[in-house]
Amino acid sequence: MSVTKEWLSNWELKREKLSSPVDFNEYYTSSNIAGREIDILNIGYGSVPSGELLVRDPLCFLASPHEKTYFQTVPKGKFLVELCVVKPTKDECGRYATARMRFTEEKAVRFEEALIGYEDLDNLEEDDYYGFNVDAGLACICDKTVHKAYCDFFEKWHKEHEEECGNLYLDYFADLFEKSYKISPKYQCSGGDWINWKIPETDYHMPIFRSGFGDGTYPVYWGYDKAGSICQMIVEFIDIRLAYEEE
Repeated sequence: MSVTKEWLSNWELKREKLSSPVDFNEYYTSSNIAGREIDILNIGYGSVPSGELLVRDPLCFLASPHEKTYFQTVPKGKFLVELCVVKPTKDECGRYATARMRFTEEKAVRFEEALIGYEDLDNLEEDDYYGFNVDAGLACICDKTVHKAYCDFFEKWHKEHEEECGNLYLDYFADLFEKSYKISPKYQCSGGDWINWKIPETDYHMPIFRSGFGDGTYPVYWGYDKAGSICQMIVEFIDIRLAYEEE
């Protein structure tokens, strides 16, 4: 489905309401926000062969070939994914507040929600967002070409494990997450909280990571540089000040 001229015109009118109230630069430059210690976790590079991206729960939604990418595009290549971590305390485990993929070294001067191009913008209010759904506690940043490879893998895997009613997480991904913990235990639980997965029979890497407080609906933002070009993507799981400041 192509984006209509009418929708684009409406989007231009509503863009101010799509701006994030959070300056995510702080998440990647500060060591303490709202009284909580913050750190950055590098989980490797993601493949972006087409420049068209989507963010989804890889177990519950990504396997559908009908999932759409965001209507704006980014440079092609491979780009580092960094997690902003709210560090663990004696009473609480660590949490991934955001995931960031940077396309250039330029600083983002504003953040605006990434959209697919069919959202109903007429009733958009301040602080509303559209976001993506998480039902398995996981998320990933995925390129359109990589998405096709993932759908092919998903279909093939289930056909091969149809007789034993295989569970993709328990019978495949769980071991990979546990290995990730053993190799890089920092800010992971013993079952593992992230992997930089290489899709079998491809050269595509698709980082997968835990989603903040778990299941829910989470917004995705483009970071724009001073020239108005997209320089990064932010997946927001936790508004750190909103979640922890009153505590």
